[in-house]
Amino acid sequence: MSPRSKKEYIESIYLRYREASRSKKVLILNEFCATLGYHRKHAIRVLKKFKRFRKNKTKRPGHTPFYSQPQILKPLKKIWLAANLPCSKRLKIILPLWIAGYIQSFGPLPPQTQQALSRISPATIDRILSPTRIHYKKRGRSTTKPGTLLRNQIPIKTNQGDESRPGFLEADTVAHCGDSLAGMFAYTLHIVDIATGWTEQRPVWEKGQTDILKQIQNIQSSLPFPLLGFDCDNGSEFLNHHLYRHFSQGPKLIQFTRSRAYHKKEDNAHIEKKTGPLSANGSATNASITP
Repeated sequence: MSPRSKKEYIESIYLRYREASRSKKVLILNEFCATLGYHRKHAIRVLKKFKRFRKNKTKRPGHTPFYSQPQILKPLKKIWLAANLPCSKRLKIILPLWIAGYIQSFGPLPPQTQQALSRISPATIDRILSPTRIHYKKRGRSTTKPGTLLRNQIPIKTNQGDESRPGFLEADTVAHCGDSLAGMFAYTLHIVDIATGWTEQRPVWEKGQTDILKQIQNIQSSLPFPLLGFDCDNGSEFLNHHLYRHFSQGPKLIQFTRSRAYHKKEDNAHIEKKTGPLSANGSATNASITP
C-alpha cells in the first residue's frame, strides 16, 4: 500500500471511528489493525491524532499592481531607453528632468501618471522594467588583445577608488563594429577622471598605437588639471612602448598602471561604468527625447 493510499484509508477509518459507538469502535479497531498491521494502542493514537486532508485554499485575486499599468509603463520605458539604459537608482533621479522632454516629444501626460512617476521607487522600477531589460542585455564584442611586452614593467593597481585628487585617469576603448569584427571600423577612446568624473572622448581609426598616443596627448593638453596617473586594461593599444615612453620619459613623470588580467570590471570600474552603455547594442542610442 502506497503512503497516499494508506492516508486515504486512515481517513476513511477515522470518519467511521469518530461517529461509531463504543462497541462498534472495537470492531473498527480490529479491522484497522488487521489491515495495516498496527499495534492496538498505536492504532488508537493514530486515529486520535489524525488530521484530515486539507484542500489548498484558492488565493483570492488581488488588485492590479498600480505601477504596472500601461499609462505608467509606456513613458517610463521610453525615458529609460532615451537615457541610454541607466540603472534604477539613476533613473529615479533623472525622471523629473526627462518628463518635460517626454511631454514635449510625445504629448502631455495625465496628472496621475506624472505623480506616479515622481513617487516611483528604484525597486519598483527594477520590477516593472525587468521584462524589457531582457531584450537589451546584449553586450558589445571585446576587441582587447593582451599586450605582453611591458606587463612586467607596468605595475598593477587595484585601489583606484582611494584617489581623491584630480588627475588620475582610467582609460578604455569602445569598438563601433556592430555585430561583426570584420573589416575596418572606428573606435572611441574614452577617459574618465576618478576623483571628479571628468570625461573625455576621442575618435580613433583602428586604434593604432601611434593614433592612441596622439589622442591621449590631445586629451592631456585639454585637461583642466595636470595629469598625475594613467590606468588602463591590458590591451595592446595601451601596453606598448610608445605610451610607456610618453609617461616615463616625459618632462614630468606620470604614474602608468594597469588592471589585473580578466579583472578590468573590478579594477577599472569607473571607466567600465561609462563605456558599458556605449558598447550595448540597442536602439537607445537612436532615441530622440532630450531632457
